[in-house]
Amino acid sequence: MARHTGPKNKLSRKVGEDLGLKTNALKVARRLNIPPGQHGMRGRRKVSDFGVQLKEKQKLKFVYGVLEKQLRRLYQEASRTRAATGAALLGLLERRLDNVVYRLGWASTRPAARQLVSHNHVSVNNRKINVPSHLVTVGDVIALKAKSANIPTVADQLQELPTAPAWLEAKGPAGKVIRLPERDDITERIDEQLIIEFYSR
Repeated sequence: MARHTGPKNKLSRKVGEDLGLKTNALKVARRLNIPPGQHGMRGRRKVSDFGVQLKEKQKLKFVYGVLEKQLRRLYQEASRTRAATGAALLGLLERRLDNVVYRLGWASTRPAARQLVSHNHVSVNNRKINVPSHLVTVGDVIALKAKSANIPTVADQLQELPTAPAWLEAKGPAGKVIRLPERDDITERIDEQLIIEFYSR
C-alpha cells in the first residue's frame, strides 16, 4: 500500500489551499501562502496552461491520498464509462473505502480514515476489509468493530457526527451506500476538466 509519508502541510502549501490533511486548520493557514522550499518566498513566474492542469491533478492526488499510478488507472476506468469522464473519476475516488469512512465522520481526516481501514477496524458486509482502495457499491454496509468504536479519537468523532452526504446513510458506527455518488455530492473545490485535459494530452 504505497502512500505519501512526508509532511502533509507541505502538500497544502504547494497547492496554496487547505486540503484537509491536518486537523489544525489555523496552523495550516499561517503558512499557506508560503510555497515550500528554500526559495519559496521569492516571486514565481507565470504558470503555463500545462502547469495549471498539473497543479489541479496534483491537488486531486493529495486530497484523496492516491499516487500517480492509481489515479491514472482510475482515469482509464472512468473514460470507459458512458458518464462524463471527470464526474466518473471523482465518483470512483469517492467510493474508496477510506474516503467513505471519512465521509461517515468516523475520522477527522482522510489519512486517519485510511489508518482505521488498514488496521482492521472496518468491515464491509460483515467481512473484514483492510484495503483503503476497496470500492464500495450500492447496498454495501460499512461498520466499525465494537472495540474500535471505543478508541478515544473515534469515540469523540462518533459524538460529533457531521451530516453524511446524500449517497450515504449513517447510523452511529454503521453506514450504508444507498446510491452511487454524484458530482453535486462532492464539496471539495476541484476542477475535473483540467485533470481530463492533462491526461488527454
